Amino acid sequence: MRSILLILALACLFPVLAEPRPGIAEDDVKPKGEPRRINGYKGIWFDLGQRSEFGSKYSGGLGTYTAKHRPLAIYVPEVQKTFFVYGGTTDKNERHLLAMASYYDHRTHQVPKPVVVHDKQDVDDPHDNPSIQIDPEGHLWVYVSGRGRKRPGHIYRSRIPYDIESFEHLADREFTYPQPWWIEGSGFLFLFTKYTNGRELYWSTSNSDGKSWSEDRKLAGMGGHYQISSEQNGHVITAFNMHPDGNVDKRTNLYFLQTKDNGKTWTTAGGEIVKLPLTDPESTALVHDYRSEGRLVYMKDIGFDDDGNPVILYLTSGSHQPGPAGAPRTWTIAHWTGNTWAIHEVTNSTHNYDMGSLYIEPDGTWRIIAPTEPGPQNYGTGGEIAVWISRDQGKNWNKTRAVTQNSTMNHGYVRRPRNAHDNFYGFWADGNPDSLSASRLYFTNRAGDHVWRLPYEMNDSFATPKALGDMP
Repeated sequence: MRSILLILALACLFPVLAEPRPGIAEDDVKPKGEPRRINGYKGIWFDLGQRSEFGSKYSGGLGTYTAKHRPLAIYVPEVQKTFFVYGGTTDKNERHLLAMASYYDHRTHQVPKPVVVHDKQDVDDPHDNPSIQIDPEGHLWVYVSGRGRKRPGHIYRSRIPYDIESFEHLADREFTYPQPWWIEGSGFLFLFTKYTNGRELYWSTSNSDGKSWSEDRKLAGMGGHYQISSEQNGHVITAFNMHPDGNVDKRTNLYFLQTKDNGKTWTTAGGEIVKLPLTDPESTALVHDYRSEGRLVYMKDIGFDDDGNPVILYLTSGSHQPGPAGAPRTWTIAHWTGNTWAIHEVTNSTHNYDMGSLYIEPDGTWRIIAPTEPGPQNYGTGGEIAVWISRDQGKNWNKTRAVTQNSTMNHGYVRRPRNAHDNFYGFWADGNPDSLSASRLYFTNRAGDHVWRLPYEMNDSFATPKALGDMP
C-alpha cells in the first residue's frame, strides 16, 4: 500500500512528457508541449538524381518546393505577422527533411527560431514539404505532404490561434502536393494528388475539425497531372497539365476547372458543367493543346483578375532535360477574358524548374517575381530573380528590376504569400544545383528593391533578418 501511495505522490510531483507526435523521435519530445526548434533557417538541399549532359533534371535549395504545395505563407493583419512553412534540415551537410513553421513579425521586424512541426526521419525528399492554411479562429493548419502510396501525409493544427508553440496531430491520409483551401461557412476544400494510376487529382472536404473527411473524389485521371490552385471568396480555381501514358517527362496541354459550391459542381471557365473525373484529353476543360505542338507544360502559379476571372502562369519547353536543346523555355500567361482564353508570352528562362509567382494588384498592375535570369550555375534550377510588370492585363511585359545579382548560388521557387504584405511579398531559397550546399531563405518587398535573408544561425530566441546589402 505504501508503494502505491509513493508512486501516486511522485506522479503528482513530476510532469509527464507529452506523447511523441508521429514523425518525431521520442528523445526530441519536450515537456509541457514545448516545441522542438532549430537554431536558424536552414533549407533542404535535394537532387532528384536524373542527370544528363547539362546537370540534374532539378536540384539545389528546395525549401520552398514544389509549385504544387499551396499556400506556403499567409499574412494575417490581425496580428501583423506573415506565417510561413518550408522544408528545412538540421545542418548544411545533412539532407534530413524537417517540416518547419515560423513567422515574420512586421511590428518588430524579427523572426523566432523556427519550429519543427514534423520530422521526416529518414526522408530527404522535399516532395514531403508542408503547406499552410489558417481558419477564421486563427488556428494554423499545416499539411505535411506524403509521397506516392508509401509515405502518408499528415495534418496538424496549432493548439493556440496565431501561435507556433504547439501543434496537435489530427490525421494521416494518403496525399501528395497538398493544397488546402478554407471555404467560409463550409470548412476545408482540399485538393491533392494520389498515385492511383499515375499522379491523379483528387479533392475532399471537411468541416472545421479537420478529422472527419468526405471520401476522396477524383478530379482528373488522364495518365497523371500536376495542378496549381487558388481560392477567392469561396471560388476555387485549378489549372493542370496531363501526362501522356503516365510519363511525367511528356507533361503537356493546359486544362482549367473551377467550383463555386465547395466541390459540388465543377465547370469550365465559361461555366459549362463537366462530368468528373476528366478522362478525355480533348475535354472542354482544355485551355490549349500543346501536345500537338510538341511543347511541354510546367505549372507555376494561378490567380484572379479584378473581375474574378482566372489567370494562369506556366512555362513551356521543348525538352524535359536541362540545357540548350530545350530552348526556348517560355514563361506564358493564359487569361480568361470572360469569353475566351487570351495567351501571351512574358520572357524566356534557362530551366524547366525555374519557378516564380504571379501578383495581380488592386491598381491593375500584374507582377511576376521569378528567377527568369541566368544564374551562376547557368543550366541549373533557378537563377537570378527579376521583377516583370504588365499594365495591360498580361499582353506586354517589361523587366523593371533585378532583385538579385552577382549571386554565388542560384535562387529559386519564389512563393507568393496569401494576402501578401508589401514588406514580405515573396520568399524563396538559394542553393548550388551542381553540388550539396547550404541553402538559405530570403524574402523581398513588393518593389523588389529590398531583399532580406533569414538568419542561418541563431543564438537568441529572436533575430532580425539581414538586409542583402549588409551581407558579407
